[in-house]
Amino acid sequence: MADVAAAAGVSAQTVSRVANGSPRVDPATRARVEAAMSDLGYRMHRAARALRTGQTSTIGLVVSTLASVGNSRMLQAISEAAAARDYALAVVTVRERGIRDAFARLRAQGVDGAVVLNEATELVRDTDPPADLHLVVVDSPPDERFSIVQTDHAGGARLATEHLLALGHPTVHHIAGPARSFAAAERERGWRAALSDAGVAAPEPVRGDWTSASGHSAVAALPGATAVFVANDQMALGALRAFADAGRRVPDDVAVVGFDDIVDAAEYRPPLTTVRQDFDALGRDAVTALIAAIEGGAPVAETVPATLVVRASAR
Repeated sequence: MADVAAAAGVSAQTVSRVANGSPRVDPATRARVEAAMSDLGYRMHRAARALRTGQTSTIGLVVSTLASVGNSRMLQAISEAAAARDYALAVVTVRERGIRDAFARLRAQGVDGAVVLNEATELVRDTDPPADLHLVVVDSPPDERFSIVQTDHAGGARLATEHLLALGHPTVHHIAGPARSFAAAERERGWRAALSDAGVAAPEPVRGDWTSASGHSAVAALPGATAVFVANDQMALGALRAFADAGRRVPDDVAVVGFDDIVDAAEYRPPLTTVRQDFDALGRDAVTALIAAIEGGAPVAETVPATLVVRASAR
């Protein structure tokens, strides 16, 4: 640190502020210190810092599964956002022993706080999280115990439904996600609201489990549908295959819209119209909110907008 201070022409205290992400450094000085750090190969010694500050600069991630595309995208986004703030990341999955065991494993690793993802958020709401573990929950109803970061699921679903109605379809059917999923419930709420505003009765939704296989199975319950809003892109992929198997052309016979805009959505046949979640923004906001809490900030609630991406499956 003394070498960096000498090279940058600043005090060791200023170098410490830059290394610890303090806002009390003007941009020009910060840039000079960071350049000196880079030139000299300076790296924070995490163990020494933990002994001095009581913090490890490590955050946790609690997730039910990494098999789903959304969770794996969030893992990447949070990992990159944490690295940009010089935080390490420890990942735990919720196993048979439940959410309390996941929290215990994180605390044993000395994390400063944790982000809880998607399906695991239901478990957090139904328990009392450790008072000494700062939390940010991705996708949850309001809860004063922790910060919340979420996509505008209902707004995105409304955009999808309104787009299908604008194409002239008399109604829009829905392949929904799991009943206990907050994101699925919000997407269903947005779909219902758009139909209600248009004066159209909502058909009974068909429920899937986020997998493409469940989307394929759901189509059997939609023999007369001309427009379908599907709660995620993986189920939409299964639905596209099921319609093709039944000899129904997309979008000529039935229009399909998904949700997420996963990496391969544009490569589906036909390319999938979908609602885009900004996973990078979700990851950045989750990490920012968590570090703010670690540094003594109050819980916050952030909502990231969703946008409609129109492709060949519904236009």
